[in-house]
Amino acid sequence: MAKVLIVEDDELLGRGMAESLTAAGLDPVLVTKGDVALARLRYGNPDVCVLDLMLPGLDGWRLIELARAEGIGTPIVVVSARGTEHDRIHALEIGADDYLVKPVSMAELVARVRAAARRGHSALPRQDGNAIEIEELRIDPRDVQAYVDEVSAELTPTEFKVLYALALDAGRVVTRDELLQKIWGRRRSFRDRTVDVCVKRLRDKVDRRASSHTFIQTRFGVGYKLDPIAKDSVEEHDTAAESENRSTGPSES
Repeated sequence: MAKVLIVEDDELLGRGMAESLTAAGLDPVLVTKGDVALARLRYGNPDVCVLDLMLPGLDGWRLIELARAEGIGTPIVVVSARGTEHDRIHALEIGADDYLVKPVSMAELVARVRAAARRGHSALPRQDGNAIEIEELRIDPRDVQAYVDEVSAELTPTEFKVLYALALDAGRVVTRDELLQKIWGRRRSFRDRTVDVCVKRLRDKVDRRASSHTFIQTRFGVGYKLDPIAKDSVEEHDTAAESENRSTGPSES
């Protein structure tokens, strides 16, 4: 029975969520303050956290940042009245795994929580799998972590799953739909940028830190592939293109 931590300062709504999750066979606990929720994440080992953003004191944004900074990998499903694209993207960028906008269907909440619980367990790579080494990048499923030039990239579990999925199909373009279904357990909807946001975080943690290569390449309009390209060749290509643009620019009359 998956343990679900509900963090919601509207107690009526929080109790409604808890009742729906209990009826679905899950084990919810409701708290109304961010600092209490952080303690529960640290020591209670919930399988999923359902999180409101607008909390008194320690708000949901900061709670996500602190949890991820401490290496807490509990899947976090945000449920918030803040529904702008900027809010959704920012929450995903700082470490949330899913985002629902209030008012939310309780049936959909149950489905998203179940999917998050599955991802948090069965979707993790086998612990006895061999590490994948590509140039200065090592991806180790035993640690659920990647290392760039032998230094930990400090990936969250979700980021690791995306990188590992790309590594298992290295050289092949993996579509956004494939990644969304494999990692997040859902189909892509209109303007769903979950995959793109996660890949951006991976590039910050892997490609920017790597000494000699970029690893995550984009096939525009399709998806991504893991394929090392020497940074020198990329820089030379950019310099040559810049020089050509200058030489072919409009002449002064």
